[in-house]
Amino acid sequence: MSVDALDTKTVTALVEDATAAPSMFNAQPWRFRFHRADSTFHVRSDLERAIPRADPTTRALHLGCAAALFNLRVAAVHAGRQPVTELLPDPADPQLLATVRLTEPAPLDTDLAPLYPAIHRRHTSRHPLSDEEIPQPIKDALSAAALLEGARLTFPDTWHVQTLLDLVQDAEGRDATDPAAAEELRRWTRVGAEAVDAASDGVPDYAFGPRKHGGRAPVRDFAGRHPVPGRDAATFENAPQLALLGTTDDRPRDWLRAGQALERVLLQATLDGLATSLTSHAVEWPEIRWIVRDPESATGFVQIVLRLGYGPAGPRTPRRPVHEVLDIE
Repeated sequence: MSVDALDTKTVTALVEDATAAPSMFNAQPWRFRFHRADSTFHVRSDLERAIPRADPTTRALHLGCAAALFNLRVAAVHAGRQPVTELLPDPADPQLLATVRLTEPAPLDTDLAPLYPAIHRRHTSRHPLSDEEIPQPIKDALSAAALLEGARLTFPDTWHVQTLLDLVQDAEGRDATDPAAAEELRRWTRVGAEAVDAASDGVPDYAFGPRKHGGRAPVRDFAGRHPVPGRDAATFENAPQLALLGTTDDRPRDWLRAGQALERVLLQATLDGLATSLTSHAVEWPEIRWIVRDPESATGFVQIVLRLGYGPAGPRTPRRPVHEVLDIE
């Protein structure tokens, strides 16, 4: 099949794969435009889905869009196409985050194709994880995956993990007294059967996970102080296994690299049998974010904190219909 013959069904399937990516509060802040003439996707940010209190610079928005971009690249290779990607191609149009031109055929030895089965298996787990240590070869492979996308993934030492947990607790305390943070959280949570059934975005109550009865794992409680009927309580890890994903610089292009690295790491971790979740609490407050980094590492700016381990995978969360996020020209 020639590149010009790429049909609507295939284009739709590629975007459906792309939108399985994670995003802050599952806001899904992306749009896609496919140009038939040159078989090129335009990946754009949707600022109407920005989260201004928690993400005033749109850094997390860029991470989410870039994670979707990475999924698009993986899906394209799976479909037999080579994705030629350019980040921020038009300085006059900052919402155009990337273009992906599909050529063919994709090389047989690409490292993207094996990741495809994990796209729809990867879910955020807000459940307790076991104390079983992740083997060093798996950690090394995840760090190598991040490097392929121009970012660094480091596993902090015990002392640094405890510092991170203290910083997360500090951020949680600040949020608890911030009415704007509480209102923003309410906007993106879906509680009750009617709201959950109608949801195409946000975090539904079935994905909150159990209420934390004990433990220090950095898991955001989307219920806040509001009880959710039928929700269980559980003891989480006291020594969670965390990883820091960071970049040397802290500009939009770095955020886009970090978001692609994040999704590559999450997909690889899923294939390796790990449950994963993300926490941005400690990097949402500028005065806390700088302390998050390991001063002994080459990472200049931490973009996100990952929690990994062995345990139950989280449930699938809702996604917007493809026709709401895709235009074809």
